[in-house]
Amino acid sequence: MAGSATGRRRPARRRGGGLSAVARATGGAGGLDGRIRLLRFVFIVFLVLVGGKAVALASSSQHLTRIAQQQQTARVELPAHRGAILDRNGRELAVGTPQQTVYATPYLIEDAAGAADDLCEALRIDRRRERRALRKALADKESGFAYVARKVDPDLAKAALALDIPGVGAYAEEERTYPLKGTAAQVLGLAGVDNQGLAGIELLYDKELSGVVGSETIVRDPAGRALKTLPEAEPESGADVRLTLDAEIQYTAEDVLERAVRSSYAKAATAIVMDPRSGEILAMANVTKEGFHGYGKDPDADRNRAVTDQYEPGSIFKLVTISGALADGLVTPETSFTLPPTMTLYDVTINESHPRGTAVYSVREILQWSSNVGAVTIGRKMGQTRLLKWMDAFGFGAPTGVQFPGEAGGTVPRAEQWSGTSIVNIPMGQGIAVTPLQMAAAFSTVANNGVAVAPRLVGQVGATVYDEREKRRVIPASVARDVRSMLTTAVDKGTGTKAQIPGYKVAGKTGTAEMPLPGGGGYAEGVYVASFIGMAPADRPRLVVLVAIDGTPMYGGDAAAPAVQKIMRFSLQHLEIAP
Repeated sequence: MAGSATGRRRPARRRGGGLSAVARATGGAGGLDGRIRLLRFVFIVFLVLVGGKAVALASSSQHLTRIAQQQQTARVELPAHRGAILDRNGRELAVGTPQQTVYATPYLIEDAAGAADDLCEALRIDRRRERRALRKALADKESGFAYVARKVDPDLAKAALALDIPGVGAYAEEERTYPLKGTAAQVLGLAGVDNQGLAGIELLYDKELSGVVGSETIVRDPAGRALKTLPEAEPESGADVRLTLDAEIQYTAEDVLERAVRSSYAKAATAIVMDPRSGEILAMANVTKEGFHGYGKDPDADRNRAVTDQYEPGSIFKLVTISGALADGLVTPETSFTLPPTMTLYDVTINESHPRGTAVYSVREILQWSSNVGAVTIGRKMGQTRLLKWMDAFGFGAPTGVQFPGEAGGTVPRAEQWSGTSIVNIPMGQGIAVTPLQMAAAFSTVANNGVAVAPRLVGQVGATVYDEREKRRVIPASVARDVRSMLTTAVDKGTGTKAQIPGYKVAGKTGTAEMPLPGGGGYAEGVYVASFIGMAPADRPRLVVLVAIDGTPMYGGDAAAPAVQKIMRFSLQHLEIAP
């Protein structure tokens, strides 16, 4: 029985190395490897997730850092001082005036409406539209910058900053001002709100005047108040531009033109004063009946008519016809022609400005009395080839080289464009188009003993002086002296007597050009471009003065000659040119 108490027999262990319980539970060796791979995969995924989160946090941190830096620092451009535009004597015509621009950081401002009202009060902004616009700009919490006021008086900017509104600051800017108001406005042109040249000399020399902008970084506290300024690059001032204009002569020319426009019932007028020896333009004036009240208010008043407008010159062009005929040896000043009262050619009837009978006129008298019939007679003697040659020699049909924006080159018909009436019209200044500056340059050639000098408006830019003069001979000196002598007769006892100046000999020529109707439908009845060009002293001219009055019922001898006389007389005395 004792043996029966322990009668349970233990199971016999199989030989041959059977699987353990773990091995059986995991399905054997292959199951163990699979579980290890699973654990490894889970671990790798965990590492990737952790690493990705770390990268995301780092990126977010960098982004937040950038936002913080943007809120606490600001890079500001420092505008360069724009160079001044001066007259020949150094008088300021255009200059930069120091001002302050006030700005704001809208997302730093809690009460946008209240801040806008306080700023408007400090800056004396009274217009409702401007107040509403500022409230709207400051209420844009997505914006990091908004202008409060551009180019205001520094004292007003100081008052705005004294409000201590978070995010409101100011920086220095310049406002372009013109000390002589509208004097020479069409020549000087305009600089915009950001001081970029938009017209005239301001546009032509914008790069030289502008200089190079600088920069600085402003560090601010969380409330937007500036803590310190870190300079980066100092701005480089622009160069000054010195013109050949004389401010006194320019002002006088404009004043005379304003009176002439009113007294001659005209629409507009232009004047040019030149030194024929150097080509320097001492005055270039433009006046309209309505007057100049600032750029953009009247496009008609914005134009520099002296270089942009083209018109039929009329009788002043007879100088070219007669100079060419003399230079070619076809006539002399004393060559005489029997001239009928009128002339009909190619169904065109040529009349004189004042009725007369048949007369015998010398070339001198043809110019003296501005005979249309006489000019056509000489022109027909010259023929197409010679007329074209001399128009080209005097510079018509091409820009003068003054290099002013928008300069027109005039219109001279090519040989194949001539009609039967061209040989009738052109010798007396019809059928072609010229600019006032082209006509002034042609008379300057005669005044300068037959040598043409390119007109100039700019004498110096920065340290560079422009004293080179482009010269070319057009007619012999003897011909130029003969023409001046004939032009002196025209002023002494011809059509230009109202240009006489006591103590001086003046040479000059009147012009009364009919105004073509729009679309080429003939000419307006009784409306002219009345002009006169004079030079003095006649024997050795120092000045050439042109006046062209647009849209007047009066002739050149009555409307333009007196204006030339006034401008010439002042200029001779101002420049101390002896009688």
